[in-house]
Amino acid sequence: MAALKIGKHGLAVVKAFESCMKAVKGKPGYFAAYVDPVGVLTIGWGHTNHHQPKFDRATVWSQAQCDAALAGDMATFEAHVNKLAKVDMKQHEFDALVSWAYNTGGPATASLWKLLNSGNKAAIPVNLAQWDKGTVNGKKVVLRGLTRRRKAEGLLFQGKIQEAYTVAQIAKT
Repeated sequence: MAALKIGKHGLAVVKAFESCMKAVKGKPGYFAAYVDPVGVLTIGWGHTNHHQPKFDRATVWSQAQCDAALAGDMATFEAHVNKLAKVDMKQHEFDALVSWAYNTGGPATASLWKLLNSGNKAAIPVNLAQWDKGTVNGKKVVLRGLTRRRKAEGLLFQGKIQEAYTVAQIAKT
């Protein structure tokens, strides 16, 4: 099995859901750190302090810094998916799993890997849909954005690129 890298459709889905947020007023092309809906300090394209480079609440990055952190994060999760997936995958399947893993950490104990590696790819979109909750104020709640993201990832996994783009609100290719 050759190691895969995220493709253009996977990256488009990641960017649609992680978009560079918190633009700095009066400083075009710069973005400040912010706290996401589940309380995680974030900057740029969904970069957190779980990976290098580290940052704090006062950090401001240029677009180039945001893009560089995303490239590093994608390399980390490409390697993660390549390691845990023991079956051949098509590009769109890999892309969907990298997007999911980037957002969730892609825990090695997740049932998704067992389903995938047993060849039960048809079950993956349903499994992805279960990952739509976050802890807010100490309670696990369904987050609409995660529900939409998981639907887009499920469609992408199935090779339904245009449908995934529609759900992710990405302009048609």
